[in-house]
Amino acid sequence: MRYVDGFVLPVPKRSLPIYRGIARKAGKVWRDHGALEYIEAAGDDLKVKWATRFPKMAKAKPGETVVFSWIVYKSRAHRDRVNKKVMKDPRMAKMMDPKKMPFDVKRMAFGGFKVLVDA
Repeated sequence: MRYVDGFVLPVPKRSLPIYRGIARKAGKVWRDHGALEYIEAAGDDLKVKWATRFPKMAKAKPGETVVFSWIVYKSRAHRDRVNKKVMKDPRMAKMMDPKKMPFDVKRMAFGGFKVLVDA
């Protein structure tokens, strides 16, 4: 069964170009090590009336948007193998300095998910 790592994080709108550059590089690293998909999406239609809004859930501040991201793997074991390689990849070390991140790392949400439906 496929497995998904999911992320939700608030990013200052002015920092989206910097974030996009980091995400493109990170996506290449994950794909090079075997991830099936790597998706990063910036909030667009976030003013829903019938559910909790992503900005509220992510505690986004004025001037921030929410980025919703996911990485797809063959299985949880595959995820673990890929992430182990990714964390040792020197390309990632250059991008992982929390002081240089274009967002507040402490407000990022992350989790691993078993796929329920893959239609």
